[in-house]
Amino acid sequence: MKTNPLRKVFIGLLILAQAEACFAQVDPSQADPASEPAVLAVAKVLPAVVNINTERVVRRSVRDPIDDFYAQFFGHNRVRPREIRQTLQSLGSGFIIDPQGYIVTNQHVVERAADLKIHVTTNDGKTYNAHYITGDDKTDLAFIKIDAETAFPFISLENISPNLLGQTVIVAGNAVGYGSSISRGVLSAVKRDITVDNTEYKDLVQTDAAINPGNSGGPVIDLSGRLVGISSAKMAFTPQGVPTQGMGFAIPAEVVRDSVNQFKKVAQKQPQPKNQPASGPDTSVSNAEKLFGLQLQDLNQELSDALGYLRGRGVLITAVEPDSPADEAGIERGLVIYRTGKSETNSVKQIEDLLRAVPSGTKVEFTVGAIRTGRQTRRLATLSMTAR
Repeated sequence: MKTNPLRKVFIGLLILAQAEACFAQVDPSQADPASEPAVLAVAKVLPAVVNINTERVVRRSVRDPIDDFYAQFFGHNRVRPREIRQTLQSLGSGFIIDPQGYIVTNQHVVERAADLKIHVTTNDGKTYNAHYITGDDKTDLAFIKIDAETAFPFISLENISPNLLGQTVIVAGNAVGYGSSISRGVLSAVKRDITVDNTEYKDLVQTDAAINPGNSGGPVIDLSGRLVGISSAKMAFTPQGVPTQGMGFAIPAEVVRDSVNQFKKVAQKQPQPKNQPASGPDTSVSNAEKLFGLQLQDLNQELSDALGYLRGRGVLITAVEPDSPADEAGIERGLVIYRTGKSETNSVKQIEDLLRAVPSGTKVEFTVGAIRTGRQTRRLATLSMTAR
């Protein structure tokens, strides 16, 4: 049977047209990444994602045999033990949930909040002070607020994700301290109960999107920008010690929403704190300790006699902070300060009054040593220390 030549030409043109249409659909030069759903979702929520930097001072007491000696005269409650002060920092993420600057994050990101300085950096690079309101160890959720009077972008908790298995999810946050980092995966499971580092977590959602250190407290969203949950934990090993890959867990959005409703009730009962600088004065630390790392004690008659020091002269040094200006100058506990600058000092109050107006970076001379009774032995040295 013969085929009509015109039919062949028509079929050839049709195949060519279909091929051109297919190539046009996959031509990268014609695609616009800005229209991708994931890109749009990230652009929608990222302005509300914050990096949280917490700082707290840890004081560790170090016992010294001479403490027992001092305790005989002052009692255990009056002698301050020698302390080593360390500043610990941690990084995490969070997100703003309303225009007033309220933020939800993990409780373990801002644990021991009474001892913390909390700094929040928004996606536009601005850093604010924040204060802790309340939290719940059981759900591992916490509520903090930015100390600023401005309107902030936020992620709504009114319309949350349905959390369907297999749906695309995006993790946003401060991964390994880089900030404004995202990862993408799918929702792998719901209602997972796990144990990580001896901490039990219940009813979590599971995802294979990468959750790294620093992501804790950040949002997990769907392609519509709705909240799936809050990044909480990554399982590197099973309880049996088997290594895992791609197993991250988040606190589901409905738990976050219910917890925030309770947190807001607590916030309404709290007075609004006054705005304070990031590092305000620590009134619990004396000027001598803050500036030079010295802990001091008045030399009363009983203690002077016990130590063999001349009565009524000087102030006893009971502790020297390691790596402080006093430590670098070679000052040791048990010595006595007799002069501060050009003034004789015979009480802690006198030294504190003299140091009250000393700014950081100022050099101050101290006459330090020991004047003993009996033979009136004098071993004194004048040392110059720079206030830190």
